[in-house]
Amino acid sequence: MKRTIVDASSLELTDKVVAIKRVTKVVKGGRNMRFAALVVVGDKNGHVGAGLGKAAEIPEAIRKGKEAAMKSLITVPVDENQSITHDNLGQFGGASVLLKRAPQGTGIIAGGPARTVLELAGYTNIRTKSLGSNNKQNVVLATLEGLKGLMTPEEVARKRGKSIEEIFA
Repeated sequence: MKRTIVDASSLELTDKVVAIKRVTKVVKGGRNMRFAALVVVGDKNGHVGAGLGKAAEIPEAIRKGKEAAMKSLITVPVDENQSITHDNLGQFGGASVLLKRAPQGTGIIAGGPARTVLELAGYTNIRTKSLGSNNKQNVVLATLEGLKGLMTPEEVARKRGKSIEEIFA
């Protein structure tokens, strides 16, 4: 199920910088230094997005990354345990992130980049395992792909043409 993109103007968003890279381009006159900032934004209530900003200065790169993240906000389902509705695998590039349901009191068991995405999405009980590449940008985007693939029981019932009771039976 494709998650819908949300209008960011009506939400109170928190942003976190996941990574800042210094990128160098060698040209005839020497080296050009620029910065790339990976930023994740979310309202801790089911909305999250990530963006990459590039600029000659760090604050400008962060600002651009935040704007890009706000344009890519998605809505994700959060169940009564503040966990995901079902286990899922998100893949992007060489990175894969396995998202697993967790009971109340588990906390967020996740590595750095995936943890940031899940905290800002509003999950408090979830287990993850990062597989393959540990490139921060790809791990963040793989986590978002895994969250996009989640469906609520209501969506599954509607898709199958059944009632929710039949799904859980």
